Amino acid sequence: MRLPGVGRKTASRYVFYLLKNQEDTKLLSQLLREMVEKVRLCSQCFNIGESTLCSICSDPKRDKGLICVVEDVEALLAIENTLSFKGLYHVLHGAISPLEGIGPKELKIKELLERIKRVKPREIILATDPDVEGEATALYLLRTLKPLGIRITRLAQGLPAGSEVEYADPQTLISALEGRREL
Repeated sequence: MRLPGVGRKTASRYVFYLLKNQEDTKLLSQLLREMVEKVRLCSQCFNIGESTLCSICSDPKRDKGLICVVEDVEALLAIENTLSFKGLYHVLHGAISPLEGIGPKELKIKELLERIKRVKPREIILATDPDVEGEATALYLLRTLKPLGIRITRLAQGLPAGSEVEYADPQTLISALEGRREL
């Protein structure tokens, strides 16, 4: 078994720590078992949670007319941590990547279409990654959703806060210029 981001040395440290600390090992084992038993996908947005609906979908204060489409739960959490988005989400669980054998059928796109037809949101925000796979996914979603007559937006791209213009790559500068806004 391999954990992402954990190399051979770190894995060895974990193993020796767990061998030396039996109580921590038992607790970790119990917590992992509980996670497998309790955590499930939200039936509406495919976020993770412990109920049929996640805490975001079941929050009555959320703007149900606004759906932000993200590739994974980590992206959802990143947006949530800004404390500025008050709408709902839809987690695709990946991005279109023909080289990896991932097409639209492997993602939660069919469920997104069914949801849109059912709840008729006023806006869909495409928040896929600004890489080749994310752009391909956004383009596919745009072509698929445009005929439904719903407003479709894309997260702005450009220079990160605190960076310097001279160190930005050309694509970032192009995106920053195209996404500029009036002051």
